[in-house]
Amino acid sequence: MATKFSFITMGCPKNLVDSDNLTEKLIGSGLSNLDNPEDADILLINTCGFIEDAKKESIEEILKLAEIKKKCQRVKVSKDKSKRLPASAGSLSSASRLRRPEANDTLTLCNSDTFPRLIVFGCLAKRYKDELIKEIPEIDAMFGVAEEDKIVEYCRRIQGSKGHLLGDSPEAKRVRGSEFQGAHSPIHLYEPWQFTNSPIHPFTSYTYLKIAEGCSRKCAYCIIPSIRGGYKSAAPEEILKKAEQHITAGAKELILIAQDTAIYGKEFKGYDISNLLRDLCSISGDFWIRLLYAYPASITDRLLNVIAEEKKICKYLDIPLQHSEDRILRLMKRGGSRKGYLNLIRKIRSAIPDIALRTTFIVGFPSETEDEFKSMLDFIEEAQFDRLGAFKYSNEEGTAAAKLAGQLPDTVKNKRIAQIMRHQERISFENNRKLQGMRFRAVIDELNNGAAIARLYSHAPDIDGVVIIDDCEMRIAECGIKSKTRSARGESAEAENPKSEILRAGDFVTVEITDTYDYDLKGKIVK
Repeated sequence: MATKFSFITMGCPKNLVDSDNLTEKLIGSGLSNLDNPEDADILLINTCGFIEDAKKESIEEILKLAEIKKKCQRVKVSKDKSKRLPASAGSLSSASRLRRPEANDTLTLCNSDTFPRLIVFGCLAKRYKDELIKEIPEIDAMFGVAEEDKIVEYCRRIQGSKGHLLGDSPEAKRVRGSEFQGAHSPIHLYEPWQFTNSPIHPFTSYTYLKIAEGCSRKCAYCIIPSIRGGYKSAAPEEILKKAEQHITAGAKELILIAQDTAIYGKEFKGYDISNLLRDLCSISGDFWIRLLYAYPASITDRLLNVIAEEKKICKYLDIPLQHSEDRILRLMKRGGSRKGYLNLIRKIRSAIPDIALRTTFIVGFPSETEDEFKSMLDFIEEAQFDRLGAFKYSNEEGTAAAKLAGQLPDTVKNKRIAQIMRHQERISFENNRKLQGMRFRAVIDELNNGAAIARLYSHAPDIDGVVIIDDCEMRIAECGIKSKTRSARGESAEAENPKSEILRAGDFVTVEITDTYDYDLKGKIVK
């Protein structure tokens, strides 16, 4: 019997892609994946250490896995949690306790021959390796980032220690017997093997493509460059091969991610994000392409032209501005200005009239005044973003911003983030109302008890709204009637629903918007 592993992934989509790649390698090495961690021989967790809340969530999940390990081993341990995780270190955020990230070395303990083994890796593990080992001794092995091969080798040694034949599981044989289609089935409908507990969304229509690793910018509040190193674009042929695998497996949306997708290819001569997008669009199939995390200074006319011209690319841009006021932007070391950002927004909307724009802002940055915050609200009102997210500033040790004077209390941050989201809620509702009665092309993400969750080209999964389709018939009866819709381009187009076809996650349908909410829409499938 193959050694069994169970996986938990914390944090951003980039972590999900890392977990997906690692899962593929583990299965290819003969291990078997399980949903239930209590039945696993190996417990893996990919951690996030970006901001305070993310660190807390990762630690909570590690402790849950530690409890599962103890339960499985029937080891009597103290119930005094205060000794395990002092209040000052509950999120591993006490600057006096922590060292700054160093080389991406591996710490492997292998203290015990008992099972399950607990493996912790990723951003939090790299930042706080020694502290995690000290506070949570149940951890058997610790790895940093981009160490998938070392993790696989460690798991193979565990496999060997249990007397299993490496690479001899049925899953591994099937994978080796055909071209591997990716560990994540976007709609869970393909063979040769059914995958459970995928680290990415196993029943949905989309998949993430990480096109670069790391970041070379020096934003004052961000720890990512210290954890993941400088920006490095992935090889185009690797991205295209993975994209083709996902499309063959049934994905209907490829979501490109990196710390800055717009600067992709900066190391290459004559090949940039525009070339990559064109090449992705040339892949055969009916699917969308979405671009996330485009740094404002990296957006070029060439990129905008490609988005405007290519039908497969969603007319959607995620541009994290982080702030609008010049003084704060300088302190953030972001570059840019209020005037420059407004000009960029006008330029984008002129080039792509139906574009859906998303951005994020940080509230409560050190020394941010009430007047500067109100001015940011005015900026948001003027810009009329289709989508907006906001985060409270998190004071991260090892960053330039942590040393700035004027650190604001949580009470101020909480008040401001509530204000900014109320402001955007109204803008979003007013924008949504304009869509009532209109027809769009949509992709089905989920089906449950006669209802469906779908998205338009203007909806990125997990972070934007959705279209709720109530009383959705599971069989589209005698459709075959062409209707005017909005395509991924946002433009009017002819669409045709399949005739007498069972509705499944990943299907494209035509929906008519029947009602609107603050962020979500309600619709019906039309013939």
